[in-house]
Amino acid sequence: MPKASAFSPAGISSFFEICDRTADGAPIEYLEKVGARGGGFGIQKGVFTEVTVSEAKANNIRVLINGVSAPEAETSKTVAEMLLRRSGRFYYVTINHKVDVPIGAGFGSSAAGALTTAMALAKALELPLTYNQIGKIAHAAEVQCRTGLGTVGPLMLGGCILTVEPGAPGISVIDRIPLSDEYVIVAGVLGAISTRQVLASAEKRREVNLWGRKTLEEILAEPSVENFLACCLRFAEKAGFMTPRVKRLVQLAEKAGAIGVAQNMVGEAVHALTHEENAVEIAEAFKQVLPNENILVAKIDFQGARLVRHETV
Repeated sequence: MPKASAFSPAGISSFFEICDRTADGAPIEYLEKVGARGGGFGIQKGVFTEVTVSEAKANNIRVLINGVSAPEAETSKTVAEMLLRRSGRFYYVTINHKVDVPIGAGFGSSAAGALTTAMALAKALELPLTYNQIGKIAHAAEVQCRTGLGTVGPLMLGGCILTVEPGAPGISVIDRIPLSDEYVIVAGVLGAISTRQVLASAEKRREVNLWGRKTLEEILAEPSVENFLACCLRFAEKAGFMTPRVKRLVQLAEKAGAIGVAQNMVGEAVHALTHEENAVEIAEAFKQVLPNENILVAKIDFQGARLVRHETV
């Protein structure tokens, strides 16, 4: 029974601009051209996915998240359907996601799930696809299912990402802010915000796009990680995402010595960048308002999504 596994870092988004309309406001129909400008971090916690396939008389796809059946995982299922169409044969496919970041709080778990599904299933089915071709499929599925716009490309690269031009891998223009591997992200999670609702609100889209474009320009004018985080924090406030609870977490992280803090996009959560030796202090500060399980500490991932050995899952 063919089997393959992949890992993708989680992608914490720090700011974004929605790019799904033409200059005259018409929806972009070609999914690979839809996307987002923005920026954020890839971290060493994320999504491990094991895919198992066996021949069948009709296609059947089953998705599990952390061992529990997940019929709501539309994006992963859509990726599988796209790849099965390319194979020209019928298969029973089991997609087993092990997710070690909060879901729905701005950690890019749906994009990571889509990308690892695409990588592992392409390998199991022995489909002749390049890395970018696989990424395009995962990107198109995310856009189609409205679970995200531009997270797949950054997950293929890792580091501190800047998406300068939108679109699927191979179409988008992605840059990075140079960063050494001594830094750690400490994230504090209060709750989820629906990406779908943000994308559906015309007023929220206008605010996001106005401040998203300004934020990118300000970061490119001074591409340091300190300026990146300061600009992203301002974006969260100006675009109307910051709640009093988020503000409290930001203050706690700053007081504990963070290099910078920003809000997860989209989630009621924050991520603080710090040196490794200071991570415990920030985590302890977050414990004043959060339970242990809502605090995540992870190093930055510089490798991006990749195939891995089966036993990793």
